[in-house]
Parts: sequence; structure tokens; C-alpha cells
Amino acid sequence: MSAGGPGLTGQAGTAGQAGAEKVEIYDTTLRDGSQQVGLDLTVADKLHVAVALDALGVDVVEGGWPGSNPKDAEFFARAADLPWRHARLAAFGATRPPRRSTADDPNLLALLAARTPIVTLVGKAWTLHVDEALRTTREENLAMVAESVRFMAAEGRRVIFDAEHFFDGYRADRGYALEVLAAAAEAGADTLALCDTNGGTLPDEAAQILGEVAAATGARLGVHFHNDAACAVANSVMAVAGGALHVQGAANGYGERCGNADLFSVIAGLELKRDHELLPPGRLAALASTARTIAELANLPFESRQPYVGSSAFTTKAGLHASAIARRPDAYSHVDPSLVGNEARVLVSELAGRSNVLAKAAELGLDLSGDPALASTILDQIKDAEHRGYAFEAADASFELLVRRTAGVLPAWFELEGYRVVIERGAEQDRSEAIVRLLLGEHRVVAVGEGVGPVHALDQALRRGLAELYPALAGIRLVDYKVRILDGRAATSAVTRVMLTSADHDGEWTTVGVSDDIVTASWEALADGVAYGLLRAGAPPLASPELTASGAPV
Repeated sequence: MSAGGPGLTGQAGTAGQAGAEKVEIYDTTLRDGSQQVGLDLTVADKLHVAVALDALGVDVVEGGWPGSNPKDAEFFARAADLPWRHARLAAFGATRPPRRSTADDPNLLALLAARTPIVTLVGKAWTLHVDEALRTTREENLAMVAESVRFMAAEGRRVIFDAEHFFDGYRADRGYALEVLAAAAEAGADTLALCDTNGGTLPDEAAQILGEVAAATGARLGVHFHNDAACAVANSVMAVAGGALHVQGAANGYGERCGNADLFSVIAGLELKRDHELLPPGRLAALASTARTIAELANLPFESRQPYVGSSAFTTKAGLHASAIARRPDAYSHVDPSLVGNEARVLVSELAGRSNVLAKAAELGLDLSGDPALASTILDQIKDAEHRGYAFEAADASFELLVRRTAGVLPAWFELEGYRVVIERGAEQDRSEAIVRLLLGEHRVVAVGEGVGPVHALDQALRRGLAELYPALAGIRLVDYKVRILDGRAATSAVTRVMLTSADHDGEWTTVGVSDDIVTASWEALADGVAYGLLRAGAPPLASPELTASGAPV
């Protein structure tokens, strides 16, 4: 399937408000969001994030700047093969430089080579930046905008024009800022996105300026707010109330400095409080799980106090409110948390979350509806595991193994008797050696592996110990490995969470391990990853269901 996916997202649709045009949701996590300090996505990470956003139902996923670095170029090449179902892919780039032709501008040519149906071009709208940053004339800047937009439109691309520093530019020179918009619109830009690049605009001012621009241009307007004044979400909602039909933001508010508008809060606010239909029917309930999944892929702590989707968003301390919440949960929540896939909690006794377990198990083809007691037991297992640091939102394989293990239907292909890892520091290179002792039914196997680190050595030893009995292992490979320190205050004795992604020719899966020893956590994730791969491959078990692959407590 092409890298656009089905359905044009720029067309008017029926929103929750009668006769209103659909508000387009444009996600910029993979470009603007990834400028956040500490956020470093691999190409594989970016592809996973794109899949998660597409599954949620956002309209446009901005993949990055193909002319800026090899990683983004590779992403666009691989993104063409993703099974896009809803979103359309956009590539981001700048207008041509001063005194240069569009036909030989490498940036514009790279945008064309990305083959996306949507191209987002950023251009200067503030005279200060034209004069001082570009160091060109204001007339040349208008030509740069018009010629670049016209070049892309002539190639059949839908063009979104990002007017950089628009709100500052409008305050400084209203006439010139509007000239920049007019140049883009007349050249064929489909949408004009007014960008609050410095993030200092307040909601009343945002609404006022948007109204004035709408009256002056009559163009299809969008907005892109940064959060430096803690108003990005409020500004976005106000802008839509004022007629904006396109809102840009990032998952979990990621972005440089104080971040972008949190797209999840914008979506929830507009759907639940302004009756807009932004996502496909039924997808709003996936908001919380999508937020956590992307946080895990970004390898960043998930903010529990994040509105709508955070674990504390609908949590109340026990005491005066506890009995009232038990009778009327809605008395202490501004919206029904289940609508965004979250749940209400009282800290001393969490309210039932069995339905979440049933739904998640059903997604994996496991029907637990006929055994409420088992569902409750699994829920208790999950809560206990998450208290110890496990995270199952981005580790579906570990979740399925836990469900099957608790239900007594998880076969075991091997049992760990023990392992030993030796790390040798050499003058020229380091070397790790692992010895793994396994029980394969009635047989005991000892295997040795060497690698560039302890985890690699353990992986090699485990594979050698199992290779003869399980040839399917040859098609299973490791594709990603993430480590998270859960409590930095404990320094080198802190609890560590390891997320490990494995793959075969049919797809990928992620497992999680937690321990105050990084090697132990890695082994748990590694062994469960192998076990899940063997489960997918239909490999015949050699042991009773009571055994566990990783040796982790049931």
C-alpha cells in the first residue's frame, strides 16, 4: 500500500457539531516532538510510533525532515510499506533558500523523493527573522514562499504551509505577516498553519488573532502551538472554537523546550467537551493506551499526572471522598475516564479494572469472559507486577504470557536452572562469556555463548542450547533493546526495566523484564521473547505448563 493510506484528510466532513467541517488532527511527534532533550528514536521506533498513531486514527502523521538526515530518509523509504489504515503521511521541509531556484534545491528535491501525499513547508512570517536570520529582503522571502509552494503543488502534493513565528510576526508587522499567508495561499497551499514557535501567546490573544486572520484571508487555517506559557492545549482548543480546521501537536506534548501542544489532551477536550468527532468511532477509548505505548517507545517516563491519560488523572486519595466515589465515581471526575481508556482509582483500594483485562485478552484471542475469577486473578497479577515496575502497554507479548501462565495454559519449552556471565576487559576489546544451564524436559543442557556484552552472550548461549530441538529459533532475531532506570535516587542499585523487541518473518513482539540487576532483567525479557517466538511458531513443548521460561515468579 502506498505511504498515504486510504482517505483524504483535508476534506470537509461531518463533525459532532451540526454542519461543522471536520477538524484535522496533525501529529508531529516524529519531527518536532523528537527535538525534546532525551528523546532519541531509532528508525524502528519511528515506524512503531507511526503505526500506533495510525491505529489511533489521527489524520496526518508527519514523519520528519527527509532532507536533513539519513535516519529520516530511511524512515520514509520504509514507511511506504506500512499498512496505513487511516492516517496520511507528511514530509516536512523548508522553503527554498534566498537567491536559489526551486528546481535545484536539495531540500525540496528530498521532499519529492519521500513520495508522501502531503508536504509541509515552513517559511518565515516574522520580519525579525527575515531581516536577521535569513538576511534577505522581505520581497525575496515572499518569493521563496510562493515559488516553493507552487513547486510542490505542481508535483501533485497537498501543501500545508507552516507560517513560522506567525503570532510574534503578526504583533510586529500585521501587514507583512498577512502578505506571507497570501503568498502561500495564492501559490496553492491547501492549509495555512499559524505557528506560535516561541510559545508565548495566551488564549485570548490567540483567539483574537485567529479571528482577525480568518476575516482577512478567508483561507483554511490551522494552528501549531508550543507550550512555553503553559497554554498550548488551551490555545489549540480556542483556535478550533474560532474556526481553525487543522491542529498540530505531539504525543504526550513532546517537543523542544517546554514541548508542543499535547495532542491527546487536544483530542479529548475537543471530542468530550466540544462534541467534535476527530477520531474514527470507538477509537477515543484507545487514547490512554496509545499515550503509554508511545512513551515506552520513546523510552521516557510516562507522566502520571498527564490530563486524561495519566495513571493519576482520575485518582483520588482515600479518606473523606472514598465512600462517595464508591457510590458515584462521576462526582469526582470531569469526564468518564473509560471514554479515553483510563480508569478511576482510590489509592487505598483500586476500583475494578477487570473489563480492561478482558478487552486486552480478547485482542489477543484469549476469551476470559466465562471465568470472572480468573480475570480477577490476572488483574491482581498485573497490578502486583506493575507495582514492581513492569509495563505491559508496549509489551503485549509479556501480557499474553502472563495471562496464559496464570490460566495454566502456557507450555514450557525450557526451564532455567541457572546461568553465569563473565565480563573480561581487554587492552583492545571487551569480551563477555555466558554459560546457561537449561532443563529440557528430562534432559539437562549446558551451553556457552560469547558476545559483545552480557546480554548478547546470554542470547547466544540460550540459542545454542535450544537450536537442535527448536529450529524455528533460526528465524527469530532481536531488533531492539531499551533500558529504563525506574528510581534514579537509588543510583547503581536502582530497579531497572528492560524492554526487548524480537521479530520473525511475520512480525515483531516486545517483552519486559524488571530487576535491581540489569542482567537479570535482561534475561527475563530475553527468555520470554524466545518463549513467545516459539509459541508463535507452534513449537512442541517438552515440559509441563507449570514451568516458566524465564524463571520469573508466577
